[in-house]
Amino acid sequence: MTAIIDKRVCAEIEGDFVLFLIGMRVNRPLKFWKWWPVAKAMPKMIIELSKRPELGMLHARTHFGFPNIFLVQYWRSFDHLEAYARSRELEHLPAWQAFNKSVGSNGDVGIWHETYLIRNGAYENVYNNMPAFGMGVAGELRDATGARKEARQRIQAAAETPEAS
Repeated sequence: MTAIIDKRVCAEIEGDFVLFLIGMRVNRPLKFWKWWPVAKAMPKMIIELSKRPELGMLHARTHFGFPNIFLVQYWRSFDHLEAYARSRELEHLPAWQAFNKSVGSNGDVGIWHETYLIRNGAYENVYNNMPAFGMGVAGELRDATGARKEARQRIQAAAETPEAS
């Protein structure tokens, strides 16, 4: 079990980064031969990315709520994310091509993603009585005290760092 941090902390990631949300929705549960290959493709990608930090994924967490499955991912940059998505030698592109061939737009399985470029310091978060979670895993945890006690102070402190643009 992951250790609970029994104090208020906040997370920081140095520089700009990308928040990437990606998921699938099983629209026709009885057509398991259509949605199962899609569902099992993502763990292969996450394993690959976890073993190769130079590809740029900082952290990923999967959330299940059938018929929806989605992942929250933190990436070092959009360039890293795009390079991974387009690489012919890595897991994503062949999985994407297989999806388009097998499912395409027939309605059996829905897929989606949202990409957010987060500018240095243009975010705020707080965790209390939690294990490291979300940005707290992707970045570094700091005490949420003093200049970081309130949400407005945390976002202003992050925006005023020398690296902030």
